[in-house]
Parts: sequence; C-alpha cells; structure tokens
Amino acid sequence: MKKLFVVCALAGLIVLAGCTSISPGTATSNPVGSKVGESSVNYLFGIIPLSNPADMSIQKAARNGGITKISVVDVKYGWYCFWVTKTTIVNGE
Repeated sequence: MKKLFVVCALAGLIVLAGCTSISPGTATSNPVGSKVGESSVNYLFGIIPLSNPADMSIQKAARNGGITKISVVDVKYGWYCFWVTKTTIVNGE
C-alpha cells in the first residue's frame, strides 16, 4: 500500500509539473505605465483551444487592465502535461 501511494504521488507531480516562459511582443514610444492587463487562452495538447482564441487579444488585455495607452506587450507561455496556457500581457496607462 505504501508503494502504491508513492507511485501515485510521483505520477501526480509529473502531471502537474510545468514550465513557463515570457517572450517579448511589441513596444511603443509611450512610457511604461503602472497598469497591467492580461488575457489568456488554454489549449489542450497545445493545439485545441478550450475557449475563443480571440480572448488572447491585445485589445482584450488592455481592456482588462483599464489601459488606454499601451507601452509594452508580452506573451507568456505555460506548458503543462496536457495543456498550454498562452497569456497576452499589456503594460501602459
């Protein structure tokens, strides 16, 4: 029974393990602001969207952060066992 618990615990850690990376998107001549907005989409196996891919737009991220003047746009990728999360991050005023 103890071995089964250890095997299940290790399998759970492998499934939940993941990594993230942030890649630069775009920068404008506007000064970097204090507001940050994000919008995300999850993909099953990295290719099947689980929601509308338009939910990851720069416009939606800016709206979520109350930003009217965009200064920097980045994209964050989170890889997990069966899914990928793509997040658009917008900074500005």
